[in-house]
Amino acid sequence: MIEENGTLLAKAKAFFTKGRKLAQSSNFDYAIEMYIEGLHYAPDALEEGHLPLCEMAMHRKGKGGKKPSMVEKVKRMGGKTPLEQMLNAEYLFVKDPDHLPYAEAMLKAAVAGNYIKTADWIANVIFQTNNSSEKPSLSTYILLKDSYIQLKKLDKALAACQYAVRLKPDDKYLADEFKNLSAELTMERGKYDGESDFRESIKDRDSQQKLHAQGETVRSESYRVQAVEDARKKIAQNPTLPANIFELADALSGLETDAGENDAISLLESTYNKTDDYNFLQRAGQIKIKQIKRKIRQAKKTLQTNPNDEPTQTAVEQLQVQLNNTELEHYRVKMEHYPTNLETKFDYATRLVRNKKYDEAIPLFQEAQKDPKRRFSSLSQTGLCFFMKGWFADAIDILKSALDSYETKDSAMGKELRYNLARAYEENGNTQEALDIFRKIAQSDFAYKDVSQRVNNLRNKLNKPTSQ
Repeated sequence: MIEENGTLLAKAKAFFTKGRKLAQSSNFDYAIEMYIEGLHYAPDALEEGHLPLCEMAMHRKGKGGKKPSMVEKVKRMGGKTPLEQMLNAEYLFVKDPDHLPYAEAMLKAAVAGNYIKTADWIANVIFQTNNSSEKPSLSTYILLKDSYIQLKKLDKALAACQYAVRLKPDDKYLADEFKNLSAELTMERGKYDGESDFRESIKDRDSQQKLHAQGETVRSESYRVQAVEDARKKIAQNPTLPANIFELADALSGLETDAGENDAISLLESTYNKTDDYNFLQRAGQIKIKQIKRKIRQAKKTLQTNPNDEPTQTAVEQLQVQLNNTELEHYRVKMEHYPTNLETKFDYATRLVRNKKYDEAIPLFQEAQKDPKRRFSSLSQTGLCFFMKGWFADAIDILKSALDSYETKDSAMGKELRYNLARAYEENGNTQEALDIFRKIAQSDFAYKDVSQRVNNLRNKLNKPTSQ
């Protein structure tokens, strides 16, 4: 059996070597096929196969590598065995490393196939990516929790569960699971073999209650510190591997301290200066934004207990300005690097609107309308820009056209479009048209923004007798 494994690994390494040479000559697509073929022989070859393949994917992306074609997506959909499913998902993931569902499919298959090293690695990649996302996914944290449990990584399962609870604090199932995982982890770390040992370790009821009260904070801090230590060990072994640099940066950022976040930003920016790889600068910008938002939350929490704290009020105002400027610059630079990305155009345009730069935002929203996911959001924002410029008739044309082709009028987007249209009618002097729309919104969602107040005001205006 040992000899057989050695033979398989030798075959795998031959493909890995060929893949590495192809990547050095920028023949990335053929290199990917070689690595995937090698991983068929050694599915859990992390250092020799998965990691260099992941690193190559980042280089390929930086050089404008294309995402998988529709034919490739169909061909690589699923698989008969966990191994086929894992490698098919990995093939798609390395061609589109920003598409997290590919990595999630890879994780599910790796866990099902019991490829422990690979599953643990890709789970960590997903965890870091979800944490750094502007809108983390609850379902991703739950997948991570379940995967870590199967991998017997209870500390990581607990951390994933904790993040899930933050996103959905009222979920009783998640709260109960967090308690159960906490208890299991405590038992594991204390090496409690039986009930008597557990009782002996906790001298009295008060000590037990104190342990449970402090447990979440201690475990969270312990996990974060350990994550930094683990990441530093990896980067010491291979300081140029992008995956290691990102892991350390995310671990430092996860400490949620000024020092940790600043170290992460410095690491990423210095790496960007050496490599000219925008991915590092982009992550640095995300951490800067996250840092400012954390400070705002902390300051607002102080104001809840002391609303008259003027220095803190001033600090919040200054931080809001800093956040606005940082986001504006972050998305401006991102658009420079991804000039054809419609999502990036939309994100930058929304920041321009916040800065009242409507003339710059309008062309970007008009282009972003080509993205089916953001078509109506872009139309709504375009209409809003014309409204803010005082071009009410143009705003009416845009918003009315958008509503005519939008099916679900009572959805969040439908209400936004109708509200903006009614505001444009109101400012344009079309009082009755504005009132009719505000009334319809109030009938389905009376608490939506200020529609009830606007209905009253417009009715009073229409019923006001005209002077003789």
